[in-house]
Amino acid sequence: MVRDGIYYALGMLLVAAAIGWLTHSPFLTLIPILLAAFFLWFFRDPERTIPSGAGLVVSPADGKVTDVSTTQLNGAPCTRISIFLNVFDVHVNRAPISGVIKSAVYQKGKFGNAMDAASADDNEQNIVTVEGEGMTVVFKQIAGLLARRIVFNHKPGETLVRGQRVGLIKFGSRTDVIFPQPAEINVKLGDRVKGGSSVLARVLVSKNGPQKLSGTARENAGAIR
Repeated sequence: MVRDGIYYALGMLLVAAAIGWLTHSPFLTLIPILLAAFFLWFFRDPERTIPSGAGLVVSPADGKVTDVSTTQLNGAPCTRISIFLNVFDVHVNRAPISGVIKSAVYQKGKFGNAMDAASADDNEQNIVTVEGEGMTVVFKQIAGLLARRIVFNHKPGETLVRGQRVGLIKFGSRTDVIFPQPAEINVKLGDRVKGGSSVLARVLVSKNGPQKLSGTARENAGAIR
């Protein structure tokens, strides 16, 4: 379990104790107790079996695949897969590949509906670029209507392992994964995926090594509308 869940739950239990002492109402006391139980459940962090194999890109989050499309990253053709997390999904995020973090850029923005395509550009988000396994992959932690805090526990220069826990987005949110072409896509719209264990794609890695991206990786505007 993520420790945030313990903090939220303890807060609700203190509220329940205060309400019980002030009102002596079992019904009113039950409401914060139920919220405490919800927070303990919401911040769950189950173990996952991480697949092995060359070129695999695993899901960075639990949720529903809402977009599989072609885009460009600094002029290079790529595929973007978007995953929507509702309030009932596990919200712990995991690394899609093994590699070195080249950049991690926090971008302030709106808290619009994460199902909206515009949220990929307009919403508050954390953009992480990882280079390894013969490729460069970008994944975004995107805030949604309910999300008000994005957590990323690593810094540029650190090495990640595929499926490793890297942070979370609190409450409803979205994650995007952008990886090079050509690639064999393993998911389709509407599929449910699990962070760290579901294979999104197998990138056909070039023998020449990873594609180098200059500066902060950015999607070309208008490429995926």
